[in-house]
Amino acid sequence: MPKWLEILLGFVFLARIPTFFEPFYYGDEMIYLTLGNAVRRGLILYKDIHDNKPPLLYLVAAVAGNVFWFKVILCFWSLITIVLFWKLVKKLLDDRKKELAATIAFAILTTIPLLEGNIVNAENFLIGLVIAAFLIIFSLKNNFKNLFLAGALLSLAALFKIPAIFDAGALILFWLVTNPRELKKTLFLGIGIATPILVTFVWYYFRGALPDYLKAAFLQNVGYLSSFRPGDVMQPFLVRNGPVLVRGGVVLLGSFLLWLRKKKLSKEFIFSSLWLLTALFSATLSERPYPHYLLQAAAPAAIFISLLLYSKNMEQVLSLIPLFVLVFVPVYYKYGYYPTFPYYSRFAEFALGKINKVQYISKFDRNTNSNYEIADFIVKSTKPTDKIFVWGDSPALYALSRRLPVIKYTAAYHITDFSSKADVLVQISAQKPVFIVVLAGSPEFKDLYTLLNKNYLLISTIDGSQLWHKLMTTSK
Repeated sequence: MPKWLEILLGFVFLARIPTFFEPFYYGDEMIYLTLGNAVRRGLILYKDIHDNKPPLLYLVAAVAGNVFWFKVILCFWSLITIVLFWKLVKKLLDDRKKELAATIAFAILTTIPLLEGNIVNAENFLIGLVIAAFLIIFSLKNNFKNLFLAGALLSLAALFKIPAIFDAGALILFWLVTNPRELKKTLFLGIGIATPILVTFVWYYFRGALPDYLKAAFLQNVGYLSSFRPGDVMQPFLVRNGPVLVRGGVVLLGSFLLWLRKKKLSKEFIFSSLWLLTALFSATLSERPYPHYLLQAAAPAAIFISLLLYSKNMEQVLSLIPLFVLVFVPVYYKYGYYPTFPYYSRFAEFALGKINKVQYISKFDRNTNSNYEIADFIVKSTKPTDKIFVWGDSPALYALSRRLPVIKYTAAYHITDFSSKADVLVQISAQKPVFIVVLAGSPEFKDLYTLLNKNYLLISTIDGSQLWHKLMTTSK
């Protein structure tokens, strides 16, 4: 490992130290930790507790147990991913300056808060597996064993989040563009991709949860694609799915143009272009403008940055085209971003004692301090095995208190999307959780208050959120 890479990894580690001090606040992380806690307690994912991603991220959360260890795992995973990326670009670019520029660009894009590099999301994990798969393809002989292994790694990436499977499309398109006769490669890669996914099917079948698994992790994600445009749900197929088909057409058009120019372009340029196209297709699949989706395109973006800086041929100019596309997509779809300087400056204030812990965590989310206060009240008033119900979108209360939800859903929007208030009320009435928390500003739920007034006692109100405790004896 070169000295400059060791120094870069040191800087990345230092840049991730503030993540170790982040509070329980980020909604998705809180859901992952809640499901991870459920796994540790023996609950079966999808059958007993719900979210709509494949299982690997929840298993990582189960190992972590809390935000601190979640961030530590992410930190070391990121360091390994950077090393793997360096090895890949060393193989692809074979130029020290390009290696250095691409690796530094990749490290920055995947570390700073701009694209939520500091947050534990599936994209942070799947890109490492994708890079490892590509490294095998471009470093080792493309026999069945290595292609199967690469496919298995891509499958594991998809078991963090399904859109990762489109990165496999970059390889398949690359083979079609450069040597369409090598169909065996695609077949062997496909067998590798299918195997881990099929293993999960078998696992959940014998756990009695296969229908729940298929529905939550796969089928519900089909509806997720149109859920950001709810007005299109009743439209004809071509109208409803037109934007996705257009973006797919752009990928195919780009592949065709690369095929036309394949004799004048390097294989590295062709592959990186296809990787960027498929990664951006994945990032825009649902048209939801969440910054962490763009992390999937960080690796090819970093490669083109290095080509722009250090190529000495026509590809230096041509790299402007994919970089333009890279800028155009988040602008067109109005992707958000997270400021980087304020993130580090507030940590510096905290580290230097200019602000205390309460002030520090309040800067992450306005509800963070009240969540901590409510969770502390629940912990002191319940046993670890007691279940609770939170009405409102704050899964942080489950993660903070380490108390499981009495139903399989962890947030009000899950109930709205995948269940109903009537079904939830039936389950609550039957199981009678020890605590029910009605968050300030939560959606109206009149029938819930009928149950609360009959079987529960309002024992505390914290920042507008109501804490109801089950009566010792309830009327039938």
